Amino acid sequence: MKITITGASGFVGQNLSKYLIEHGNAVVGLSLRGAWALDKTADAVIHLAGKAHDTANTSAEADYFEINTELTKKLFNELLESDIKDFFYFSSVKAVADTVEGSLKENFEPNPKTPYGKSKLEAEQYLLKQNLAEGKRLFIIRPCMIHGPGNKGNLNLLYKVVEKGIPWPLAAFENQRSFLSIDNLNFLIKNILENKNINSGIYNFADDKSLSTNDLVKIISTASGKKPQLWKISERFIVAIARAGDLLKFPLNSERLKKLTESYVVSNTKIKKALGLENLPISAEEGLTKTIKSFKK
Repeated sequence: MKITITGASGFVGQNLSKYLIEHGNAVVGLSLRGAWALDKTADAVIHLAGKAHDTANTSAEADYFEINTELTKKLFNELLESDIKDFFYFSSVKAVADTVEGSLKENFEPNPKTPYGKSKLEAEQYLLKQNLAEGKRLFIIRPCMIHGPGNKGNLNLLYKVVEKGIPWPLAAFENQRSFLSIDNLNFLIKNILENKNINSGIYNFADDKSLSTNDLVKIISTASGKKPQLWKISERFIVAIARAGDLLKFPLNSERLKKLTESYVVSNTKIKKALGLENLPISAEEGLTKTIKSFKK
């Protein structure tokens, strides 16, 4: 199979390209910077390129829509005029919600709050409105937090805290979060490509099991050969400190406390049912352990 991948130089693109090549496919990277032309002889296009969420909020709002929305429209319009069969758009769970009650499913009513999430959703909506010729498939992929060896991200920040022997002071807060190992992402994309009975649609990507931040601290500690240090300080006391931080500019404020302790669980039931899977090949714990161990190298 001949597959075009945009954003092939990024973390996901590099890993996915290597994986697909190892399984007998031809992969060609397509840069959307400057002038570009889509190879009409490809069998599938995997659109990874986009503007990532800027947590420092320094990016102009228009940039998200120019890159995440308008470029996606142009690319998809090119595909519609070709014989290419499959189009994968990598959106995000943030196109649906910034906070989640219960478990996020594909049929939830989207209500993104950030320019990043809104630009991803607008691209999704455009794609879904287009008429697909017979034999063509459109997959909108909504991954949660992707991790793997070589990806430093937010996990690396928590790793540094544990590695330095600093106790985790928020152990009294119970939460659950979903993660996605790069190994499971690669596996799912390959299987969708190969299984022509999978219907077009929106699919969440996540590992099978959600984990608490306390679980994550334990996994990091074990992978680092250290004893977990979980301090269960009173929630009321921590909340009071965070509120004081709102006024006095402490490192811990209410917004930061929310991000550290909130839950965000993503259901992967739909894609597993479509592929006839009971479980993904890598458990959440195995994937995270593999990622954490790579930080030591």
